[in-house]
Amino acid sequence: MSEPQGFDGSGNTRRLPVLEKTNEDATGTNGPGRPLSDPVHDPLPTLGGDTDGAPGRRFWSARRVPAALLALLLLCGAGAFLYDITAVRADRPAMSWRRSLARQLAQRPLDDTWVLVGAGAAVAVGGWLLVLAVTPGLRGVLPMRRAHTDVRAGLHRAAAAMVLRDRAVEVSGVQSVRVRMTRTRADIRAVCHFRELDDVRADLDDVLADAIRSLGLSRPPALSVSVARPGRKG
Repeated sequence: MSEPQGFDGSGNTRRLPVLEKTNEDATGTNGPGRPLSDPVHDPLPTLGGDTDGAPGRRFWSARRVPAALLALLLLCGAGAFLYDITAVRADRPAMSWRRSLARQLAQRPLDDTWVLVGAGAAVAVGGWLLVLAVTPGLRGVLPMRRAHTDVRAGLHRAAAAMVLRDRAVEVSGVQSVRVRMTRTRADIRAVCHFRELDDVRADLDDVLADAIRSLGLSRPPALSVSVARPGRKG
């Protein structure tokens, strides 16, 4: 290989350095035939096996409103008792409501009506809080299939019902559609103003079954379709 030459300030020629490419640099570390600028991407981690039938867990609600109400109630009660105890420690008389409460609790029998009412209310509130603690909530969000281990997705029932309604009204002969969507069932009530009812019902079964599959839910709801004629006016 010839080396290029350049001129310096005195008019003499001088040799310019040339970087020779080695065979390894020309082919790249990835082997011959693969350009150096071609990055190698590792596939995203996915769940092993088929994920179409994998059950998805429901999303847990933050329970902000019950937690805020309970925290506010405890704060007010603890603050009132702390203020009264501090006043008593400072040689001041106890507040009248605490003296009255202590007297009522000491004098009233256990079978008194107000004692039973208060105990029932406390049990009801405690049971309600226990139910909130052990149930996930967010019944309006339907869990979707997990294609990746680190990604969870959910679909609101109203959005799923809208998709089913839009697909149903595209069927020939359907005049109007009502959709009632729950976590386990999709009830479709369609009104047909022409065509045979059996033909419309068969088309709705096919279209809606495909629409439910396309939603990607981890637990597809059961489909119930009914078709009727519009009522007579007047």
